Amino acid sequence: MHDVSALGANIPALGFGTFRMPDADVHRILPAALKIGFRHVDTAQIYKNEQAVGDVLKSSGIPRQDIFLTTKVWVDRVGHDAFIASVDESLAKLKTDYVDLLLLHWPQSEMPLADRIGALNDLRKAGKVKNIGVSNFSTALMAEAVKLSDAPIVNNQVEYHPYLDQTKVLAEAAKTGMSVTAYYLMADGAVPKDEVLKDIGAKHGKTAAQVVLRWAVQQKDVIALSKTATESRLPENFEVFDFALSEEEMQAVHKLARPNGRIVSPGHLAPDWDK
Repeated sequence: MHDVSALGANIPALGFGTFRMPDADVHRILPAALKIGFRHVDTAQIYKNEQAVGDVLKSSGIPRQDIFLTTKVWVDRVGHDAFIASVDESLAKLKTDYVDLLLLHWPQSEMPLADRIGALNDLRKAGKVKNIGVSNFSTALMAEAVKLSDAPIVNNQVEYHPYLDQTKVLAEAAKTGMSVTAYYLMADGAVPKDEVLKDIGAKHGKTAAQVVLRWAVQQKDVIALSKTATESRLPENFEVFDFALSEEEMQAVHKLARPNGRIVSPGHLAPDWDK
């Protein structure tokens, strides 16, 4: 596996996501993911599983510095003190002195963006976070966040899969050296059933899911989050570095994008998306 280097952050290109993963599943599947070789773990305050993630990482025997750990601050942490306190709570649950990457989970909040970015910077100065970033930000908000921050904004974590064109977000990220983390890569179960993706996979002895994970990590400065609660699928998700897609195959995947491809867009949280 390679790392994506972005403004001083070295982020393993393939991460293990824990969205909608109850504690019991985290305790069962995350140890197996670590055993197979995953070293990038993604969680969030709103997932309600930071404690379980912390338990597994603490008991894994893997040195803390060998894990890249991401969490995200929820939108209701309003006011500087409440924001900082929530991160201290996350660190306690995660059983660590720092996280490698702390993201603002969604752009909409009663706390102004300037104040939230200021809090991220203070946490970085205090050594509680190594790197700061955002999630679900449009290109306009990405540019605004960069302007507001003293420290580099190293990542924007967004929905990205073959049916959603994120060219504009990727171009905006490239302007400042920011990386992009792709979530929902399986497009709510559409990817494994896609005939185009299955055909490409057949040429490489790979599944449609592996094709899409490979498509993501083969793009410059893109990190892919994979997620499964099924242990037998872990090797499939991890084994995407032993083949490469041709330029023609990469384009064939890109061509699956459609205007209504976005799946995740809660009205009270989402920005005005790029058209």
